[in-house]
Amino acid sequence: QVQLVESGGGLVQAGDSLRLSCAASGRTFSSYDIGWFRQAPGEEREFVAAINWNGGATDYADSVKGRFAISRDNSGNTVYLQMNSLKPEDTAVYYCAADYNPFNWKPLTRLQKEYDYWGQGTQVTVSS
Repeated sequence: QVQLVESGGGLVQAGDSLRLSCAASGRTFSSYDIGWFRQAPGEEREFVAAINWNGGATDYADSVKGRFAISRDNSGNTVYLQMNSLKPEDTAVYYCAADYNPFNWKPLTRLQKEYDYWGQGTQVTVSS
């Protein structure tokens, strides 16, 4: 089991940068792929980015590709989402989630139903 806590959200202007952190508890953090998702007001939660257990594979939604970068530090049990060139449409609550994948037996996924554990979310607001 793993518990996730997001941090780093805030209010920024368009064009600014933010780095979100997802801190995980538990000794088996490296057995999990980690995804970032977001939910804007009145919208469904959507995939943003994901990273596999050792950082060797990443995936990004088209809307953030080239602007966002996901990385992880397994020694520190933390995954990061560096967000650059932020736009007002990036405004949302951002969630990190963990998908148990101990032997890399399945590929990185965007499917929310595959993620077993979720954080409480952190608000990102981008003003124009």
